Amino acid sequence: MAGDPDIVVVAINNPDDIVDARKAGHQLALDLGFSLTDVTMIATAISEIARNITSYAGRGAVRVMVAERENRAALVVRAEDDGPGIVDVERAMEDGYSTGRGLGMGLPGARRLMDRLIVESALGKGTVIEMWKWVPGSA
Repeated sequence: MAGDPDIVVVAINNPDDIVDARKAGHQLALDLGFSLTDVTMIATAISEIARNITSYAGRGAVRVMVAERENRAALVVRAEDDGPGIVDVERAMEDGYSTGRGLGMGLPGARRLMDRLIVESALGKGTVIEMWKWVPGSA
């Protein structure tokens, strides 16, 4: 899978890597013909989930790709880490809730910016966040 030219994988090991992940999503969104508003929303959502990796897990990866979701083409962003996991995913999706020093906008903010956001997390095993935005014209 890592050798697939249609998947960009950005290792997230420090805050500087957030910029690389954001750029990867930004470029793919432009290439796919998203509006500049949507491009900005996608890049911002990537920043939020990549920042969560550096804040809570320390390291992980963000994959940016085009894939089919719900029988439609979508720009898919998948963030994975082997961190401590999220104790209460439902609560973490609430505006203003934060276990760190943040504003609690990360996950709920990313969810609002994208068409779908799914969180899978297990304590002590890490977190996978997959979010996507429908490719324009694929409706």
